[in-house]
Amino acid sequence: MKKNRWLIALSAMGIHICIGSVYAWSVLTRPIMQAMGFSLKDTTWTFSLAILFLGLSAGFLGSFVQKIGPRKSGLLAMTFFCSGMFGTAAALYFHSLPLLYLFYGVIGGIGLGTGYITPVSTLVKWFPDNRGFATGLAIMGFGFASMIAGPVMQLLVQHLGLIPNFLILGTVYMVIMTASSLYLAPPKPGEVPVSDAALRKAGSRHTPVYADAMPQFSVKKAMKTWQLYTIWWLFFTNITCGIALLAVASPMAQEVVGMSPMAAASMVGIIGFMNGAGRIAWATVSDYLGRSMTYVLFFTIEILAFWQLSHVTGAFSFQILVLLIITCYGGGFSCMPAYLSDLFGTRELSAIHGRILTAWGAAGVAGPLVLSLIKETTNSYAITLQFFSGCFVLALAIMLFLKYKTRHGIVTSDNAVAASVQKEHSMQ
Repeated sequence: MKKNRWLIALSAMGIHICIGSVYAWSVLTRPIMQAMGFSLKDTTWTFSLAILFLGLSAGFLGSFVQKIGPRKSGLLAMTFFCSGMFGTAAALYFHSLPLLYLFYGVIGGIGLGTGYITPVSTLVKWFPDNRGFATGLAIMGFGFASMIAGPVMQLLVQHLGLIPNFLILGTVYMVIMTASSLYLAPPKPGEVPVSDAALRKAGSRHTPVYADAMPQFSVKKAMKTWQLYTIWWLFFTNITCGIALLAVASPMAQEVVGMSPMAAASMVGIIGFMNGAGRIAWATVSDYLGRSMTYVLFFTIEILAFWQLSHVTGAFSFQILVLLIITCYGGGFSCMPAYLSDLFGTRELSAIHGRILTAWGAAGVAGPLVLSLIKETTNSYAITLQFFSGCFVLALAIMLFLKYKTRHGIVTSDNAVAASVQKEHSMQ
């Protein structure tokens, strides 16, 4: 049966909307503390463990996910993630912190990692001429998920309790992720109309062809390049600073610019929207500007925004700067798979992307830790924000060097364009 690539994209979004509910964990923090008697530090470590194992599983299982294909890997992600949800309900029933760490942090985290990378390489193959837009579609779902999951969790906990919340959501996620996984599949020859369009445009002497025209790297070959480790560090920097800001956005808004708790909570909701919107918007922009130039823009904006945020006194300006930073934070995620496909091809993209996602796991621990350390030492958010601005100065310098040194394979020959497209089809 011939598949529809827009339904493939919808299936990818379905998986990411389910697993992206991890970003709504803060909604559950206070109810869990009150019901279980856990401390704030004990409870928030659950989230940190989930992000850590997201990165670790994406890194170490990337090659395995690539090997078994999107359908089986999607079902595997569903099994781990939903087992984590049901196990969390059991952990809360027995008032067990170790079980909470095991099920939500470790088992659920493995489901997050495998589910995050599963649709990416598949979508890139279905949208070869718009890689940024394609990956942005799926990863947008991860960013938007907290907007949906947060209010739903709040209502379920308020009316039914913590344990039913995890049982109900686990069941719903199981249905959505199973249906989405069963539809996912790489394209067969002739199923991708955009590639035909690429052939028709071959009359242009300056048609750019990126990943298709370059050697298709294996993960082992990619790991021998300095570019991969450079990209890892840039990704780590962007996530570390962004996730640290996400962790303290509400209390910082109240402390620095005097926003009310209600206004700060509303801002957090808008942050969820901008996180998702930034993913699809920046990913689409990268199809026109190029991935390198888009990251140069990210880091330039974040240098200025973090520095200005350290001096701002008005609530409106504060919110604008935070939201601008968050769009770049989300955009960094959505542009990454397309950037990797530009540099290393699409054949083992899931495995290569998984290696890069270990930076997310490390940053999930490092970001809040660095922020709390500087804040406790200096008793100031301003110095922390200025430190982050300095981190992006270094990131911008490294990105400009990477942009200068890395060739993107601009193909000007009509025959080379046709050959590169046919080569991609033969690999599928």
